[in-house]
Amino acid sequence: MQKIPVGVIGATGMVGQNYIRLLDAHPWFEVTCVAASPGSANQPYRDAVAGRWLMASPIPEGVSHLIVGDANRADQARNQCRLIFSAVNMKKDAVAALEMEYANQGLAVVSNNSAHRHTPDVPMVIPEINPHHLEIIPAQRKSRGWDKGLIAVKSNCSVQSYMAPIYALIKAGFPVNRIILTTLQALSGAGYPGPAAIDLVDNIVPYIGGEEEKSEIEPLKILGRVDGNAIVNASGIDISAHCTRVPVTDGHTACVSLEFKEAKPDLDEIGTIWRRFSGLPQELALPSAPKRPIIVKTEPDRPQPRKDRDLDKSMTVTVGRLRKCNVFDVRFIGLHHNTVRGAAGGAILTAELLQAGNYL
Repeated sequence: MQKIPVGVIGATGMVGQNYIRLLDAHPWFEVTCVAASPGSANQPYRDAVAGRWLMASPIPEGVSHLIVGDANRADQARNQCRLIFSAVNMKKDAVAALEMEYANQGLAVVSNNSAHRHTPDVPMVIPEINPHHLEIIPAQRKSRGWDKGLIAVKSNCSVQSYMAPIYALIKAGFPVNRIILTTLQALSGAGYPGPAAIDLVDNIVPYIGGEEEKSEIEPLKILGRVDGNAIVNASGIDISAHCTRVPVTDGHTACVSLEFKEAKPDLDEIGTIWRRFSGLPQELALPSAPKRPIIVKTEPDRPQPRKDRDLDKSMTVTVGRLRKCNVFDVRFIGLHHNTVRGAAGGAILTAELLQAGNYL
């Protein structure tokens, strides 16, 4: 197939660099357009990130020579690509307006940002959980007068460390009533340069602005349903979250306790459900999809970020320490790679799903 030309806005930041890295040699997509703040514009990408390229691999040759555009100029991307990955670092209202402008230009926008996560007709997709939410796109286009433009977003990065295991149980016939969770979120989730070392060495920070609210609300949209021109949040699930920053480079961990509504699976049944969970149909053959969306560890001290975050292309959720809970029904630990599955890689997988559904 002829590769689809794609652009990355916010291309010089940490998430933008991860997009550039992960899209190198992608079988479906080719980066043809990069854009960032006006201060980085009008120079080759290699110069714009000189001294601040954060990836372990070199800058892909096909992108290094591209001239960086001004991310504020959506019209400049119109003739260079069909799909935009948004990783801009701006105030929420400015991001929302900018992404709308790219869609107004006839471009599909897949965003890492939170600006449109609660826009009623914008799907917030974890592909293995709610791919059907993309069915709202025709209504989104009709209401906004778009022919080819669209906006889809990914969820908060920490949400993905526990949503697939919980959804797998719900799908298997075990609805959840209440969830209490604590996230241990890696430094890379704060972007670069992130928190000062003096704040994290020999320390944790038990507060990340806005994260607890996202962790308590976003799952309800992900588990919701399409109803006409809007996605209606799920009801009947109460979530209480603590969100902390810990001195780990990559890999968000979540400690989760679940209470089921009525039917209560035993531990062996839960393990079997997780191991059998496939998520996306294999016939879609999405390049970034993990072979196993959930990997179950039985060792008493797993999962661990350093040992498990890179499993299956860094796109899987690893679960472990499944045991009974003294307050609710069961408890477990979930882990995923926050800058891959939780950020650029998850958005790329959503874009692949859009292509498979003929939305691009």
